[in-house]
Amino acid sequence: MALYSEKVMEHFRNPRNVGVIEDANGIGEVGNAKCGDIMKMYLKIEDDIIQDVKFETFGCGSAIASSSMATELIKGKPVAEAEKLTNQAVAEALDGLPAYKMHCSVLAEEAIHAALEDWRSRGKTE
Repeated sequence: MALYSEKVMEHFRNPRNVGVIEDANGIGEVGNAKCGDIMKMYLKIEDDIIQDVKFETFGCGSAIASSSMATELIKGKPVAEAEKLTNQAVAEALDGLPAYKMHCSVLAEEAIHAALEDWRSRGKTE
């Protein structure tokens, strides 16, 4: 069996939603000191809907794929649905991650939750 699924490889080679949203109204940055991965998520939320999401990730292929998939899972969705995103859902959408790389999907979940918390702290500005 291959170490990584085809979906992981596809999202690593061709990540979706990479970049910065200059007028983001929610930004979350998280990191894992053990592996050195850092993720930053940018959200543009209007009327409680995630209109746009972008990410910058410094890390391994699994971290990049997890960031990419997580953005795909929440783009266009209501905030309430994005709040329920779990690392398990990210890993499943990628057709699995090796056990020792599951922390990458955890970082994606945490980055999105941090961006949502930042959005709330700004008074839900649009």
